[in-house]
Amino acid sequence: MRRPDQQTTTRPAPEATLGNGTGPAGPDAAPGTGPAAQSGAPGTGPGTPPAGTGSAGAGLTGCTGEPTAEGALAPYLRGQAADFLRSLRLHHEYSAPADAGGHGAAEAARALRRAARRIGGSLHTFRAALDPHWADQLRGELAWLTGVLAREHAYANRLARLVDALHLLSGPTLPAARGARAAGEAAGADAQGRAALGVGAARAAALLERRLTLARTRSHSAALQALGSSRFHAIADAVALLASEVPAPSGHAGRAAAASLLEPAELAEQRLLTAVAALPPDDTGPYNEAQDAAWHQARLLLRLHRYAHEVVLGGADPGLTAPGHALDLHRDAVEAAGAAAAAARTPRIAPATAYALGVLHADQRHGVESARAAFRETWPYATALAAP
Repeated sequence: MRRPDQQTTTRPAPEATLGNGTGPAGPDAAPGTGPAAQSGAPGTGPGTPPAGTGSAGAGLTGCTGEPTAEGALAPYLRGQAADFLRSLRLHHEYSAPADAGGHGAAEAARALRRAARRIGGSLHTFRAALDPHWADQLRGELAWLTGVLAREHAYANRLARLVDALHLLSGPTLPAARGARAAGEAAGADAQGRAALGVGAARAAALLERRLTLARTRSHSAALQALGSSRFHAIADAVALLASEVPAPSGHAGRAAAASLLEPAELAEQRLLTAVAALPPDDTGPYNEAQDAAWHQARLLLRLHRYAHEVVLGGADPGLTAPGHALDLHRDAVEAAGAAAAAARTPRIAPATAYALGVLHADQRHGVESARAAFRETWPYATALAAP
């Protein structure tokens, strides 16, 4: 956990130009020295994000001034566009009939989505420093593409997660301690519950496999159709142009915004801090589906902040890796719980199957709570999540 008096993450430090080429924000930074949010002015509440965004944080290696659209954003976008085109070429190669459905095609699709997300996130954050109409149009098309390509992978992971959880929940119980009557009674009750769960676990797993495999097959067909559509070819052409030229803004206001990227990057950071500070407390229990949306929004804002950090400071913030992973686990658990609940609403299923799906849903909701706790423990801005 970082100290609450450490500084924000997006403003490069002037002293970074005087070092040996390895600034404190680089990949070799020592633990505990990374950027973090300020604790705010005296008298602010523990859940209040830091006031202002003007404090200097970890420096960009070799930075001689404020990052600009020409000096930082354009090279970043060109690099991500090159990664997009390289991944697209690999996906076409691995999708040949001899290699169809292999691991290489899945890896290429993930790399394609990763580059598309970074391009779209940067277009969203630094819209004012680019041609706004072009940025909005390309960002919307990339969001459509990443959504289509991500569904098949998500359904496959969800099925594996739920089936593994069912096997664990219906597995053998641990032996109770000898001579403990209460422990024996508890073990007996647990054994009865496991037996009842085991009856419906196999049917529940079969039901989930039918539902999610069908959804995955449809998503695979939709992805293939999208990759062969004229809409996708237009996206690929736009990204190919981006790899060589980044459209500049027009007008005095656009040129002024392109002169410095710090303001939009710090605005993305403040939006994230505000969203995290507004997250519900950790004593609300696991069955609070109405609060899932706030956590999903925090995950999206964290992703935008990470991409802005990469643009402005030239690399990812290692302190945000663990919180980002916790929010990914939260998303997966929420969607898995929703899939179990949807399967339980299937008409005319056996009571034992419905019981197993209910236990599975509860298990996944507890996974949601565990992911939230992991996020709170690893979040580097301590003041935004301090206990009331």
